[in-house]
Amino acid sequence: MQYKFKAQFFKVLAHPLRIRILDALRGGRVSVGDLRERLGVEQSTLSQQLAILRAQDFVRTQRQGTTVRYEIQDPAIWTLLDSALEIFNNQLINVQTVLEDMRREA
Repeated sequence: MQYKFKAQFFKVLAHPLRIRILDALRGGRVSVGDLRERLGVEQSTLSQQLAILRAQDFVRTQRQGTTVRYEIQDPAIWTLLDSALEIFNNQLINVQTVLEDMRREA
């Protein structure tokens, strides 16, 4: 059960726009219109990705009149995303080191 949950969890994070949306919500609640402007994406594309994030409880909504604002359901997601960035940076450093070694040997 735990492995299925983890697999589904990471499937949600497997789309670059969904990660961009989560990062855009770091400062707190953001309206759909503001998200669309910040991310430079079509309304329909944004709505599809927000629906997936909402269905998997990554985000929640708050309606104020006609405005719908999104926010993160669990702030622990920042720890995960920051760790992923750290891993990426470490891998990038390793690749750069290998390339530098190859250049010196050539």
